[in-house]
Amino acid sequence: MFYLKVPKERIAVIIGKEGRTKRRIEKQAGVKLEIDSKNGEVNINDDKADPILALKVRDVVKAIGRGFSPRRAETLFSDDAYLEVLDIRDYAGKNPKRINQVRGRVIGRDGRTREMIEEYTECELSIYGNTVAIIGSLESVDASKHAVDMLLRGSRHGSVYRYLDRRRRDQKQKEFQELIAG
Repeated sequence: MFYLKVPKERIAVIIGKEGRTKRRIEKQAGVKLEIDSKNGEVNINDDKADPILALKVRDVVKAIGRGFSPRRAETLFSDDAYLEVLDIRDYAGKNPKRINQVRGRVIGRDGRTREMIEEYTECELSIYGNTVAIIGSLESVDASKHAVDMLLRGSRHGSVYRYLDRRRRDQKQKEFQELIAG
């Protein structure tokens, strides 16, 4: 059994309209979700489930709690999808004004920085509360995490964009080399 605490305002999203999302997750993984909407607790009863699927359910529920839509979060059931969650407070401390400032650096003007990270790394980002959550393949999550880490540590946006561009070029070159070799 796994236990998670998620923001109370995200419980309704985990349950879904008429309980559809909850049932879909339970059916896909063979688990039973016990949700306490008063305090935001979710218990994942995995007695009769594949342990690996139960771990994936934990990540799906955590991703929904961190602001992803259920459909995006359910991509974590795939074998090549991973979730990474960074806590902004680890970089900005507890000052709410500083947290907002650092969160704004990751989002960028009109969401452009977030969009660029998503586009260049082929990941999905969710900036929710005090966290930045990332869903994608192992390699792309690593690249996205590095870019977000750079921003959270105070690197200039231009440096992050150059990193993303260089990474994308290297990735295309690697794919080209594999195409020629294979």
